[in-house]
Amino acid sequence: MRYDQFNLPESLLKLHSDTTSALNSVTAYGPGFVEINKIRFDHAIAFGPQGDIARWAARDPSDISSDLLFSAARLSLAPADPMAFLDSDDARPTVVGERPEVLLVGTGDRHIMLERTILDPLIRAGVGVECMSTAAAARTYNVLMAEGRLVIAALIP
Repeated sequence: MRYDQFNLPESLLKLHSDTTSALNSVTAYGPGFVEINKIRFDHAIAFGPQGDIARWAARDPSDISSDLLFSAARLSLAPADPMAFLDSDDARPTVVGERPEVLLVGTGDRHIMLERTILDPLIRAGVGVECMSTAAAARTYNVLMAEGRLVIAALIP
């Protein structure tokens, strides 16, 4: 069901009035789908303000692993140098890719908190991870994206 079917006043429907067509925006969501730039997706997706909207392998929150979160964030871990601790005070693992400020994880119609062991590798890599319902994640993504923040959303419809 689309939000415009409820005949609500327009002021209740928009998070902000300006949109930039060059950026990926959530344009609608509902049971079993998410719409990005007016293209409907009936499967889990991961995307940021720019670039491709990628199919995400999670079908429900129980499928989500640290590896899937790294994939959604467009990051990978660099091979570990066993002697690197001698040269650095930074305990962060070395990641390959542009590190987002935050990864928003939409867990479907209900908020499901992921296990700390799943989140910790991304947190140690310097990425904030927030779990929430997909509706809340979609709204939050649009606000952060409009503010120019480096945000990635991984949404299960």
